[in-house]
Amino acid sequence: MLESLKLAVVEANKLLETSGLVRLTWGNVSEIDRASGIFGIKPSGVAYSDLTPSDIVLVSLEGEQVEGDLKPSSDTKTHLELYRAFQDIGGVTHTHSVYATAFSQAGRELPCLGTTHADHFFGAVPVCRALTPDEVAEDYEANTGKAIVESFEGINPMEMPAVLQHFHAPFTWGKSGMDSVKNSIALETCAQMALGTLQLAPSLEAIPDHILNKHYQRKHGPDAYYGQR
Repeated sequence: MLESLKLAVVEANKLLETSGLVRLTWGNVSEIDRASGIFGIKPSGVAYSDLTPSDIVLVSLEGEQVEGDLKPSSDTKTHLELYRAFQDIGGVTHTHSVYATAFSQAGRELPCLGTTHADHFFGAVPVCRALTPDEVAEDYEANTGKAIVESFEGINPMEMPAVLQHFHAPFTWGKSGMDSVKNSIALETCAQMALGTLQLAPSLEAIPDHILNKHYQRKHGPDAYYGQR
């Protein structure tokens, strides 16, 4: 069932390790087939190098495990909430990459300080609030997703495919599982650049709007001209 989807999820999860985004098994990727309303996600605690398509767990948008003998990622309910709310996304990635997680733990948004950031994220990457004691006790992973969705009121998730959860770590999404991983790579790189930039120039302000708009729109806007046709 959905064999091409499961293969894509394996390849995206393996990139987490080979790209240097994760240590141990601190991350997961999922991808959804919107036609069937089913997404595939990494099984919990399984080493990336050991993953095969038969290991990938399939989950419905109703939250039911429809295929797979292994337990899905512990973050499955968070992915589920994002798929339900952000209906244009096709993949979700969660990591504890070092620099983006540093901003998350500090509860500090990632400011857009240059064109590298502007090419991928339309402005500062927002911080999602920490969960309350009641939310943690009730359903930690589902409420994590709900808090992320809440923090995107008035924000287009396709223009800002990333969030930093306070005390936790980043989540990214994209058109596919692989696309969401690439956004995680971009986020981690931008976080590392921002930290170095702020050490050199602590009072630096964000990139001017006219440069932000130009760089984002030339790559993602209706008249984008970056890349090949």
